[in-house]
Amino acid sequence: MIADLHNHTVLCNHAEGEIEQYIEKAIENGTKYFGFSDHAPMNFDPKYRMSFEQMKKYESAVLDAKEKYKDKIEILLGYEVDFLKGHMDERVLTPHVDYLIGSVHFIDEWGFDNPEFIGRYENEDIDVIWQKYFDAVEEMAKSKLFDIVGHLDLIKVFKFMPKKEITSIAKNALLAIKEADMVLEINMSGYRKPVAEAYPSLSLLKEACMLGIPITFGSDAHKPEQVGLFGREVEELAKSVGYTQCAIFRNRKREFVNF
Repeated sequence: MIADLHNHTVLCNHAEGEIEQYIEKAIENGTKYFGFSDHAPMNFDPKYRMSFEQMKKYESAVLDAKEKYKDKIEILLGYEVDFLKGHMDERVLTPHVDYLIGSVHFIDEWGFDNPEFIGRYENEDIDVIWQKYFDAVEEMAKSKLFDIVGHLDLIKVFKFMPKKEITSIAKNALLAIKEADMVLEINMSGYRKPVAEAYPSLSLLKEACMLGIPITFGSDAHKPEQVGLFGREVEELAKSVGYTQCAIFRNRKREFVNF
């Protein structure tokens, strides 16, 4: 897999392994562009992210690794930023990084993808929850703060699927992503979850391709052994709908590479 832009470090408090171990695995996989985009700090849900005080430590560690491995692989620096009303912070929206991934992990401050809170699904209308989720993704795209959309249909993680047609639920979000000129990541971590498929699904990826929305790839690794896991599957998924290039970023500037 030529590019892998979504990976984490121990600073998020729910990953393991050293930065060098992630990179060595990426090199083993033949990856040319490998990005760290750990969970940015936020004054909400601090248990699952670095603190504001750790930002410099994170950035320095990634940049040190970039220099160390410059003859073997290109290391890129990013953040995965939670889009959550009332909790956005300028310090994580304007850093000197290569890219920002915008992700939605919360619906009305409910961490819907966290197994700790899975019980709440029993008391919710699943169609309403899916629409609220994609409304938040749409709003995130319209903010035009980010370069990449993280795991587009994360709401399917536990395989609680809506009765309505998913492409119709996600339509406005996809249009907003197109309007914002964002890149859609094909995220492998879904294969490791109950839903057992990539984010986004084939149907949503087809819609994105028809709209001309570009893609990139991300392992969303929280352990070194997860780097590039299912990489072949996501590349074939992308090719099956017509993609031949994926995006990388340097200093918030987008470029394309063939895969």
